[in-house]
Amino acid sequence: MVKSLPSDTAPAQDLIAGIYAVDFARPLAAAGAGLPAFAATDRSRGAGQVMALQVAPGAPPRADALQALAGWSEGGLLAPLAHGPAMTPGGQPAWFVICSSPPGLPVSAGLRPWSEAELLSCVLRPVASVLAALEARRVTHRAICPDNLFRAGAGETVVLGAGWAAPPASLQPSLFEPPYSAMCLAAGRGEGSIADDVYALGVTLLVLALGRVPLQGLDDTAILRRKLALGSFAALTGEEKLSPVIADLVRGMLAEDPEHRPPPVLLTDPVAARGRRVAARPPRRAQRPLEDGAGAIWDARSLAHAIATAPEAGVRLLCGGAVDRWLRRSFGDSGLAARMDDLVRLRAADAVAGDTHADGLLAMRAVALLDPLAPLCWRGIAIWPDGLGPALAAQAPAEVTDRLLEIVATEAASSWAALRAERCDGAALRLQARQHRMLLRLRGWGGGLPRLRYALNSLLPCASPLLAGRLVVQVTELLLALETVAARPEARGQSPIDRDIAAFLATRQDQRIEGELAELAEGPPARVAIAELRVLADLQWRLGGRSLPRLAAWLAERLGPALDTWRNRARRQERGRALAAAAATGRLGAMLDMLEDGPARLADQRGAEAAEDAVRRIDAELATLVAGSSSRAETARRLGQELALGMATMVITVALVAAVLS
Repeated sequence: MVKSLPSDTAPAQDLIAGIYAVDFARPLAAAGAGLPAFAATDRSRGAGQVMALQVAPGAPPRADALQALAGWSEGGLLAPLAHGPAMTPGGQPAWFVICSSPPGLPVSAGLRPWSEAELLSCVLRPVASVLAALEARRVTHRAICPDNLFRAGAGETVVLGAGWAAPPASLQPSLFEPPYSAMCLAAGRGEGSIADDVYALGVTLLVLALGRVPLQGLDDTAILRRKLALGSFAALTGEEKLSPVIADLVRGMLAEDPEHRPPPVLLTDPVAARGRRVAARPPRRAQRPLEDGAGAIWDARSLAHAIATAPEAGVRLLCGGAVDRWLRRSFGDSGLAARMDDLVRLRAADAVAGDTHADGLLAMRAVALLDPLAPLCWRGIAIWPDGLGPALAAQAPAEVTDRLLEIVATEAASSWAALRAERCDGAALRLQARQHRMLLRLRGWGGGLPRLRYALNSLLPCASPLLAGRLVVQVTELLLALETVAARPEARGQSPIDRDIAAFLATRQDQRIEGELAELAEGPPARVAIAELRVLADLQWRLGGRSLPRLAAWLAERLGPALDTWRNRARRQERGRALAAAAATGRLGAMLDMLEDGPARLADQRGAEAAEDAVRRIDAELATLVAGSSSRAETARRLGQELALGMATMVITVALVAAVLS
């Protein structure tokens, strides 16, 4: 959570940060640059000129930017003032970013051609100054376009709108993004660099100079291909007439390589910026095109884009030798052809034909070699590595999510970074990729996709179905939310910690609870109930929280199996009464103490062992008695037989004597 900005710790209150009230009756239709915007009131200062931008579900705001811009005083920017939850008129909570209100309408309203002097004094210089200040704070804007530039009236300098309430560049029209950003998933464009803001400002200057948006008849894909084939400046200007000063400035700002664009500090002096010209070679063009089924390809960057967007067809061209022949014979770059051939040979050694992961690695590596400016391209999707978190959080189709998880599982970012070592920190990306893969592979409820989502998006609300109707972004809000949920009878039949809550806690609280979270997924009922209580009791203790009687009663209902582990009936009944009394106070730690009382547990165990010993002794004595009675019965039987035989013999003898005497 951003700590340097004031924020509300309650999940759904009327006031954001305790002082800002959203006026839903006063929507600001043109102020949000793609997000719903409402007038807001600063209760600490009276009315105040502030607005609230509503964050979209699955599109968390930029936590680092919100923190870095706390206390912004340079002006020229609708900087964030606070952020937090508020209840909407429909009864659902939403997250809002509070900013200064725009001074007027966006410059896109009533678009007309601007004069050179107006462009330089009212747009270029003030926006460049803001970008220089952002760069000093190591923050990018990523939302510069005519819809997000505001001014009070004619002759006034523009004010740069907000770009913090959504993932970077996710709402930006593709026209205003460099090709290597426009081709990405909207949520996966990443923070980028200040040079990307310079590019967007250059396109904005062009639009204002022309008085209209160029290439309006083309879709985003066609515009992207045109930029790759011709270069951004030529693609956007075509035969348009611009003043020499504006043309020179825009040409430099739209340079394909971000390192060739003028820095913001230089742009504050247009004369100096115009004089800085970097000798960039025009794109190399082949003598004959390569046909890929979607059209003719004349240059390496267009080939990279074709492979990125249609990787299966691209792999067939690579493995079939068509790309090698075209690079050598038509494009005339045998060195590049040799490196591509090495990739194909590596693919042949990696796995059998048809292995989708091996094919994905081949296509990704080929794109990186052909276009060092390109993002990470994997099986039809493209992202920048720092855009992985927002891309996973986005409400994307399952197929897109599967592709993103493949990037993590294969540590594709490591291989991608190795091919462009001069343009990224390879060691940092390798470590990052390894950590992401480890989180994905963690067993139990503390790992997997939910863990990755929360780990990579610090302002992403917990997505547990249990919390429906509650917006839990900070761990401090979770217990109060569960206390409210506990009032619903239908919720009491299930665990208060599900997979999403477990992953949320593992990320936001303390890694030492990993063991308890593993018990939740795999342990027997008694251990699961104790693990639930231990995790939530620890959270209540750490937060110094209020009493939670309903949550305590919910947990007590689930602790029957744990009570049954007490062997002595009297002790078990005593513990049950003590547990009920502790639950009534709402103190989870006291409940845990009742069940994990070490001396009492030891006494119960010793008593059980003593009872078991006594039972064993009684069983042995009974066995001895049973064995002794059997022996006496046998002796009696034998004596009886002998006595009967003796009596019979005597009778016979007497009978014989009597017969003789007679």
